Amino acid sequence: MRTFVSLLTLPLMAIPVHAADLMQIYRAAQDSDPTYAAARATLDAGREKMPQGRAGLLPSLTLSGNTVWNENDLSAHNGPTYARQRYNSNGYQLTLSQPLFRWQNWIAYDQSKIQVVQAEANFAQARQDLILRVAQAYFDTLFAQENLSAVRANKAAISQQLESAKKNFEVGTSTITDTHEAQARFDLALAQEIAAESDLEVKKNTLQSIIGRTPEALARLRQGTEPSQPEPSDMNQWVNAAEKDAITVQIQLAVAEIAAREVDRQRAGHYPTVDLVANYGHSKSFAQGTGLFENDYQNVGVQLNIPLFLGGQVVSRQREASANRAAAQSTLEAARRGAALSARQQYLGVANGLAQIRALKAALVSSQSALESNKLGYEVGVRINIDVLNAENQVYVTRRDLARATFDTLLAQLRLKAAVGALGEDDVTAINALLDPSTAQ
Repeated sequence: MRTFVSLLTLPLMAIPVHAADLMQIYRAAQDSDPTYAAARATLDAGREKMPQGRAGLLPSLTLSGNTVWNENDLSAHNGPTYARQRYNSNGYQLTLSQPLFRWQNWIAYDQSKIQVVQAEANFAQARQDLILRVAQAYFDTLFAQENLSAVRANKAAISQQLESAKKNFEVGTSTITDTHEAQARFDLALAQEIAAESDLEVKKNTLQSIIGRTPEALARLRQGTEPSQPEPSDMNQWVNAAEKDAITVQIQLAVAEIAAREVDRQRAGHYPTVDLVANYGHSKSFAQGTGLFENDYQNVGVQLNIPLFLGGQVVSRQREASANRAAAQSTLEAARRGAALSARQQYLGVANGLAQIRALKAALVSSQSALESNKLGYEVGVRINIDVLNAENQVYVTRRDLARATFDTLLAQLRLKAAVGALGEDDVTAINALLDPSTAQ
């Protein structure tokens, strides 16, 4: 009699000593994933916005120098040249400028602070995306491995049924139809095995693209693992949290605030600017007849600039900024609605997944009982071979669907946390606790 085992807990002939769990894969991804590395570098770049914005409020110091060859021909009006000068002059100047009133610079500094907040939010989004990509690739690979094991176990059972049908036909207790049906199921199982092997290779490659290598073995879910109910259990609480705290909302909120301040910054183009300016310089020249001439000078003053007319540029930029502000507000509203929709979808995904898991567990018990009954009926002659084959296939399909539902529900839990901006390493730790490295795949 064939012995059946759960797809989630299929035994292995050999258990690797070292099996990578989800946390180890996540750590490897943090070090090796190029997308995450790019996000980290982008964060470093974004943090430089604040010192750049602050620079507009601080003094600037410049040094300039020159050297000039001069040729002067001096003559009386309508008369011949009576003097010619050939000489070189050179000098340098040190200029210190301190903005006293540049309102647009203060606004730009405020914008730079928000740009850093936006950069931090973008990186937080990248960190959440990494967790989701790692978990997806991990469970996809794990499912593909377990599905392949289940397909092979199913093929072995069909092979036994095929051999039994052939022997029964030889002794005259069954028809050739039983043999043909078993052969057809065996050929189908062989095709499923080839497809499962190909799918496993694809899933391994996906995982490898994230961590830069393919782990020899993955820790599997502990026997009897079942995802937990969402907490809080009220979907509306998740939706409300998503509308406020989703990282996509936080990013767009920063964009909207920057756009609003840009309107003020462009309006400041009409305002006067006041700068404190100090100069120190030295120049010298030498010419025949006059000799060496040197000059040292220092001056300190306040410079006022009042924009009177710039060809309509300031007004046009102000209108542009106002339009961008309206676009940013609309994008922010779209982000809120998208976050709310995602929270609803993922909450329902968890709730429906849990219900599906319970139903599939009951179906698995029923299908196993049906298989045993059909095998017993076949032995006593009240069931035909196709009944046994159908029952075996139903057990395989139910186990496969149960495994898929379990993995998908765990992923939905992570996506639900991500929808409200709360997905973090603690959630990886919680999922990791459900894995058993001693039952590696």
